[in-house]
Amino acid sequence: MTDKILFVDDEVQILESMKRQLRRRYNVVTAESGKEALEILKKEGPFSVVVSDMRMPVMDGIELLATIKEIYPDTVRMMLTGNADQETAIEAVNKGQIFRFLNKPCSVATLVTSLALAQRQYRLVTAEKELLNQTLKGSVKVLSELLSFASPAAFSSGLRIRSPVVRIAEAMAMEEIWQMEIAALISQIGCVTLPTEIINTLYANRELDEEQWQMYRSHPEAGARLLEKIPHMEGVTAIIRNQLKDFSEFENEEPFGESDLGAQIIRVVFDYNLLRYQALDHKDAVRRLRKRKGCYNTEIINQLESIPLSDESVQIASLKIRELAIGMVAEEDIIAQNDTLLAPKGQEITWPVLQGLQNFAKTVGVKEPVRVWINTD
Repeated sequence: MTDKILFVDDEVQILESMKRQLRRRYNVVTAESGKEALEILKKEGPFSVVVSDMRMPVMDGIELLATIKEIYPDTVRMMLTGNADQETAIEAVNKGQIFRFLNKPCSVATLVTSLALAQRQYRLVTAEKELLNQTLKGSVKVLSELLSFASPAAFSSGLRIRSPVVRIAEAMAMEEIWQMEIAALISQIGCVTLPTEIINTLYANRELDEEQWQMYRSHPEAGARLLEKIPHMEGVTAIIRNQLKDFSEFENEEPFGESDLGAQIIRVVFDYNLLRYQALDHKDAVRRLRKRKGCYNTEIINQLESIPLSDESVQIASLKIRELAIGMVAEEDIIAQNDTLLAPKGQEITWPVLQGLQNFAKTVGVKEPVRVWINTD
C-alpha cells in the first residue's frame, strides 16, 4: 500500500521546506503546478495524499483537487494555503471534497498530525475496497464452480469468457473492471431455471423452437433477480439483466453507462465463445458476428478481433484423470462412461472440478485419456 505524499505549490522554497521538514517521516514528492502534479500522478501513482496550494497560475488548487477527485477518488486531498477566506474554503470542500483545510503558515506538528490522519483515511478506504473486491470475486468464483456441476455447459462458459471480457473492458478504459470479471463468471446464473435440454440444444448448434427460445431469453432476468439483493452488486446485476439485448436497443439510450457497455461486451464475447465451441475458428466466428446487423457494438467486435489468441507457453496433452492438475483447461468435453457430461470444452480444472472428476473415475468411470491445455510458464 502506497505511503507517498504529493505537495503542489508554485513557490519552490515552500516545496523545499516541506521536503526538509518531512523527509524523515514521509515519502514526499513535489510538483510546481497543477499540470505537473497530474503528470506525476499518472506516471508515479498511486499517492495516498495530495496537498495543494490554492493560488497557482493556469490551474488553481480547487480545480486540481476536483480533477484528482474524479480521476483518483481514493487519494485523500488536502489544501494548504494563505488565502483562507470562507468562500475559498467552501468551494474547496464542495468541489474537491478535501479532507483538511490548513492555513499558512502551518506548524510542523499540525501538518504531521493531519498527514497521519489523511494516510489512515486512505488505508481505510483502500483496505475496504480491496476486501470487498477480493471477497466478492472469490465468493462468486466458488459459486460459479459449484453451479457448473448443475449445468456444466452453461456455467463453464463464464470461466471461458472471463479473460477476453476483462481484456476488452481494460482496452475500452472501463473503470470497474472487477465488476466485469464477476459479471462474466456468473453471466449464466439464471440458467439454473432452464431445462437441461435447452442448454444442450443451444451448445449442440441445433435450433431452439419458439417456446424454448422464449424460456432461454428469460434467464438474464432470472439471474438478475437472484443477485439484486446482494450488497454492492448493483452494477453486476444490471449487466447480467441486459446481456441479451441487441445493440440497436442500446443506441436509443446513449450515452452508455458502464453497465450498458458491460452488457454489450458480455453479449459479444458470449456469442463469440458459443461459435468457437461449435468448432468455428477465430476469423470465421468474428465474421459471423459482423453479419448479424444491429446485434452487436462493432467497437467491441474490433477489440475482440485484435486480442491475440496464440500462446507459445500453452501445450496440449492427453492425460488420465489421476494426472490432471488444478489450472489445466479441458481441450474437449470430459465424459463419464455413462455418457454424462462432466466438464465441457474450455472448463478450467479447479479444485472442486478435479474432486468431482476423481470421484466419477472411482465410481462410474470416465472416458480416458482426456485432452487438456497446460500452461508451461
